[in-house]
Amino acid sequence: MTAQGPGATDPQRHAGVAVVLVTHDTCDEVVAALDALAADPERPGDLEVVVADAGSSDGTVAAVRGRDDGTRVLALANTGFGRAANAGIRATRAGSVLVANADVRVRPGAVARLVAALSAEPSLAAVGPQVRYPGGELQASARRDLDVATILGHAMLGRWWPENRWTHRYHARDLPSEVPRDVAWLSGCALLVRRAAMEAVGGFDPGFFLYVEDVDLGSRLRAAGWRLRYEPAAVVEHRVGASTSRSRWRALWHHAHSLDRYLAGRLRGAARLLRPLLPVGLSVWVVLTALAERRRRPASATGERVGG
Repeated sequence: MTAQGPGATDPQRHAGVAVVLVTHDTCDEVVAALDALAADPERPGDLEVVVADAGSSDGTVAAVRGRDDGTRVLALANTGFGRAANAGIRATRAGSVLVANADVRVRPGAVARLVAALSAEPSLAAVGPQVRYPGGELQASARRDLDVATILGHAMLGRWWPENRWTHRYHARDLPSEVPRDVAWLSGCALLVRRAAMEAVGGFDPGFFLYVEDVDLGSRLRAAGWRLRYEPAAVVEHRVGASTSRSRWRALWHHAHSLDRYLAGRLRGAARLLRPLLPVGLSVWVVLTALAERRRRPASATGERVGG
């Protein structure tokens, strides 16, 4: 299929909606996510559901194949979130695809409201829901554009000094949570994407194994002329860290690598002289973050608390 720009339509793949759940060793989570989708009274009748399993060893593939609701499962190697999500999208035919983590539960009507918002404006590449913890508290998901100072300031200080200005900006705490608005990027935990837009930019960058792939996607979509939208009328719950909480060191190292890859291409002018120091600083961040988590409740690599 030929890549298309904002506002274009695809006569062969324009209708319907699909859901792609990306999972790794989270069998119970993905089963519960599928149950939530099945229980939605506003679930679209033509909904395709695909589980993109990234090398699980906990029986996820067998559990999904044993369902009688038409869900398909892709048994993939564990080559990262982006590759698994891209494979899941390719396995569907719908014009819009909700990509979500296994530890996300869609509330009734969420999928339909996201589809309505995306369909209403052809220039939109993606629409993201309001995300809440299982206890009901708001989770940051609709973000502004991030500069290098904000990313590094949040990474270094977010756990030790949560009220610092860089973390405040990173989580966009000053922006209204109940008002639809255009955003720079949307949390990859759950976002409805337009197939034409994803194909235009090549989907998620597989070079990001874990974390930051959503920031990068938002940047590339906007550079290609597309828009991203936050739709708070659609609500999902996200427990955070269902897979990564069991291997925190590995998750932190993956996040550091992704940050290094993302930031390296955005250093400008004299800041480029800092390039050799970036991996060193991020390595220090990994160690300090791991030590901080031993003293207090763990958080995800982006600063949200783990476990809901």
